[in-house]
Amino acid sequence: MLKRISYLLLILMFFSSSAFADRQVTDQLNRQVTLPDQITRAVVLQHQTLNLLVQLDAMNQVVGVLSSWQKQLGPNYLRLAPSLATMPMPGDLTAVNIESLLSLHPQVVFVANYAPQEMIAQIERAGLPVVAVSLRREPADQAGKINPVLQDEDQAYNLGLQDGIRLIGAVMGREAQAEAMVTEVFQQRALVDERLRDIPQDQRVRVYMANPDLTTYGAGKYTGLMMQHAGAVNVAAKEIQGFKQVSIEDVLKWNPSVIFVQERYPEVVQQILNSPQWQAIDAVKHQRVYLMPEYAKAWGYPMPEALALGELWMAKTLYPQRFSDIDLQQRVDDYYKRYYRATCCQSEQ
Repeated sequence: MLKRISYLLLILMFFSSSAFADRQVTDQLNRQVTLPDQITRAVVLQHQTLNLLVQLDAMNQVVGVLSSWQKQLGPNYLRLAPSLATMPMPGDLTAVNIESLLSLHPQVVFVANYAPQEMIAQIERAGLPVVAVSLRREPADQAGKINPVLQDEDQAYNLGLQDGIRLIGAVMGREAQAEAMVTEVFQQRALVDERLRDIPQDQRVRVYMANPDLTTYGAGKYTGLMMQHAGAVNVAAKEIQGFKQVSIEDVLKWNPSVIFVQERYPEVVQQILNSPQWQAIDAVKHQRVYLMPEYAKAWGYPMPEALALGELWMAKTLYPQRFSDIDLQQRVDDYYKRYYRATCCQSEQ
C-alpha cells in the first residue's frame, strides 16, 4: 500500500513540475528567452504585438500595456479591446517604470525590437523575461533599427510577419490560432497578387502616402510594400529610406496620381485638398486623395488585416474594374467577426 502511494505521489510530482517547466523561445532579436510553460500574466510594451494579441484572443492573459496604445492604435480601438480602458500602463515603447512593472507580477514582457538595450537590461535585471518583436526577418546588424536597410524587403517582411505571429502564439499558448491566421492572411494576399500580375511596372499607378507635416514612407518600410502589392508605385521609395519628412517641392516633383492618407490622420485629407501649394499635383486636380479605412493599418510594419484586407482595398481603389466581383465589405465583416469578435466599419470603396 505504501509503495502504491509513493508511486502515485511521484506521478503527481512529475506532472506538477512538467506543468510549470521552463521552456525557451527565440525572439526577433535572435535572443534565447526562458519562459514558464504557461503564461497568464503578460505586459505588452509594443502596439503591434498588442494588436496581434487581441486578434489571437489572448487579452485575458494581458495585465499591462504601453501608455501610448490609444495614440498608436487609434481612438476607436477600444471597442475591439474593451479591457484596455482599465489596463495598467507601466511603460511605453522606449521606457519603463520598473516599480510599476514589478507590481503587476508579469511572467513575460513584450517589447519592440528598437527598445533601448538599457531598457531591456533593466527589465531582465528585475528577473523578468523579455521577448522582442520586430515583424521582420533581417540581418543581425539591422535587427534593432527602426529604419533598417534590407536587401529583399518583401521577403524580410513576409517571413518576419509569419515569424512574429508564430512567436507571439508560442509564447502565449495560442499556436493553433497563430497558424490559422498565417495561412488565411497569405491566401488572401495571393488573390490580389494574381489579379495584378500582368500590369507592367511602368503602367502602375504612382502613389504618395501622406502623413502630417509632410512625412512619408520610403524604402525599408512595410507601407511601401503594401502599396507595391496593391499595384502601386511608391513615388518616395527611390529617394528616401524609412519614415522621413520631405518638402512640398519633392511631392510636386514626384507628382503622384493618387494620394493615400492613413485612417488616423483624417485632417490631412482636408489640408491637402484645401492647400494652394498642393493644387498642381495630379492627385489633387482629379480629387484622388483617399482616407484609408481602419483595417488598412499602415504603421510601417505589417499587420495581418493590412495584408488580408488593406491591400485588397487599395488595389480595388486603384483598379476597380479588376475587383468588381469582390464584395469587400463582406470580407471585412467576416475578418472582424473571426479575429476581433466585433464589427468593423463601413469600407470606403
